[in-house]
Formats: sequence, C-alpha cells, structure tokens
Amino acid sequence: MGRQYSVPERLGAFGLAVGAAAAVWPALSAGAGLGLPCPLRWATGVPCPACGLTTAAVELAHGRVLASLGANPALAGLALLTAVTVPLLALRHLGLARPPRPWTPRARRRAAVTALVAAAASWLFQLHRFGLIPS
Repeated sequence: MGRQYSVPERLGAFGLAVGAAAAVWPALSAGAGLGLPCPLRWATGVPCPACGLTTAAVELAHGRVLASLGANPALAGLALLTAVTVPLLALRHLGLARPPRPWTPRARRRAAVTALVAAAASWLFQLHRFGLIPS
C-alpha cells in the first residue's frame, strides 16, 4: 500500500483535474449541446454555493481571470491551492520533500470552520449575483 495523501494534496490534485477538464469542456459541450445545470437552482430558482464553478473554471483555464472571479470567486482558492500543492507533490514523489504530518484535531476543526465560512460566503455571493440579495 502506498503512502496516504493529505487533504490539501488531494484538493491540489483535484484542482489539476478540474483545470484539465475546464480546458476541454467548451469543445465537448458546444459540440454536443450539453450543459451542467445546478439542480438546486433548476428546482427552486435559488443558486447553491457552487453555482458558477464550471463557468469560473473554464474562464480561468482560458486566462480570463476577472470573468472567472465574477462567476464564482471560490475557484480562486482552489486554483491557488493547486498552484502550491502540485509542485509540492512532485517534490515529494522525487524524495526532495518530506511527507505531510497528520493534522491535529484542532487543525481539523479550524479547516472545517474555514470550509463552512467559505461555503457561506460563496452562497451569499451567488445570492447577490443572481439578484436575490439587494445591493
């Protein structure tokens, strides 16, 4: 069994996969006429905290940073984490960096609270973006 990967490493690898998918998604979706509707927004008219992530990823993959931030600024966090962790993963695989230390329970709680605050902020942004919260 290989070594276990930390949560940031897994998120960084996920971000790399998101970037690759975002680079090819427009060609695939345009040819097939596909889209990725938000189930919550489709059913209720209320956007979810993740609304706009596909658009943000595609915009960022094509170098349109401001358009990406306008669709969902939360993707910038994933992009930054990816930019930091992917080189670190490469260094670890080459044996040039130590494997991560396990998180303490306190660090896990802080990460969980941070994720909840980020999701709430993203949801407020989406509610404002779609005009459900007045300016």
